[in-house]
Amino acid sequence: MRIIALDVGTKNIGMAVCDPLGITAQSLETIRRKGDLEADVGKVAAAAKTYGAETIVVGLPKNMNGSEGPSCEMAKSFAAEIEKVLPTPIVFWDERLTSRVAEQAMIGADVSRKKRKQKVDALAAILILQNYLDYLKRGEPR
Repeated sequence: MRIIALDVGTKNIGMAVCDPLGITAQSLETIRRKGDLEADVGKVAAAAKTYGAETIVVGLPKNMNGSEGPSCEMAKSFAAEIEKVLPTPIVFWDERLTSRVAEQAMIGADVSRKKRKQKVDALAAILILQNYLDYLKRGEPR
């Protein structure tokens, strides 16, 4: 079982993939967005095909009160573009605070500010995917 997770932002898209057993998440490339939606979707589609992804998990950056703002709409819109080119099922996952947790983890590891800025999106995607994998293992209703 291979699953890819995305942390969709305005400047970058962090990507992560799980191992074939669906136990751990590892980072993939971070897509630097340059205003070419078709190219961004193409890179995600290429990764999904390369890894044989059975599911794509897209992080939804909900507000702290659970409501959905413009960032959620952007993530949903990006997912809709992926659905146009891939038959792979898409799952939305609440990603509140993943970027913050990723940032704090890197600060705790004494990662320089410059490197944190480069890695935060990939680490956020890893957290989204690992949270989803842990949910699948627990078998809880969503």
